[in-house]
Amino acid sequence: MELKHLRAFVALAEELHFGRAAERLNIVQPALSMQIKALEADLDVRLFDRDRHRVALSDTGSAFLPEARATLHQAARAEQTARLSARGEIGTLRVAFVSSVLPRLLPALMRRMHERYPMIALELKDMPTPAQIAALHESKLDFGLIRLPVSSAGVDIRVVMEETFVVAVPEDHELAHRAQIRPADLRGHAAFVLARRYAPGLYDEMLVAFRQQRVSLEIAAELGEYTTMLALIAAGLGIGVIPQHAAMALPPKVIARPLDLRDHRTGIGLAWRDLDSPAKRIFVDVMQACAEEVKEAN
Repeated sequence: MELKHLRAFVALAEELHFGRAAERLNIVQPALSMQIKALEADLDVRLFDRDRHRVALSDTGSAFLPEARATLHQAARAEQTARLSARGEIGTLRVAFVSSVLPRLLPALMRRMHERYPMIALELKDMPTPAQIAALHESKLDFGLIRLPVSSAGVDIRVVMEETFVVAVPEDHELAHRAQIRPADLRGHAAFVLARRYAPGLYDEMLVAFRQQRVSLEIAAELGEYTTMLALIAAGLGIGVIPQHAAMALPPKVIARPLDLRDHRTGIGLAWRDLDSPAKRIFVDVMQACAEEVKEAN
């Protein structure tokens, strides 16, 4: 069967008039008659009862009509899928992220991708930076949103967000009354920090920033997630030094105050191994637009 024969059959079945069906298909009536005859010959059935005055579906034609429509629908879907795939507008991308992108950057990315490319699915996974780098090298990820700085051969990195640090404290803590906290204000206050094994670059540069102000940060505990840290702070068990965006979803009874580390910033980077598909190149462009949107909002 040829698709043009199925289209001819469906048009005639719906119009029950050779002239109107031919006009709908933008072909001449004899060509329509030939296509119907060819389809009936291929199937070895009679699809229409027709004489000089009327055209009607045969019982076989009535049974065949919904199947013909479904076949044409599936053919159109297959054609659309091929075209979307060639343009990179369909597929699945595996994306890992760190917690600082959860409040703003990741929602902006997901919203924009869904609005513009609804047939590109994002498989998202919360994953620390070293694990993301390893997964990229093992081709288990397409992209990573990682904490900077990172140096890894064979991985391309583009900075997409920069953030300062804040100190998260219980609302009744003595530091809660300060508009801004200096590193020296933390003397005598041991703080929770993200464990070095989850973000070695961030950890090392943060301590360097403290030492540049002649302060050694006292570390109460190194934790694996900021959500755990904030839960401990909410329970009154300590304070925490965290990136600015990680403090955008504070639990009750926890507040955040800016930490004056002068010009020190921590960055979030988009990391990948290759851009070997249209969908990947689309993702990078959308991420860049979202990063600029979040930067302007700050």
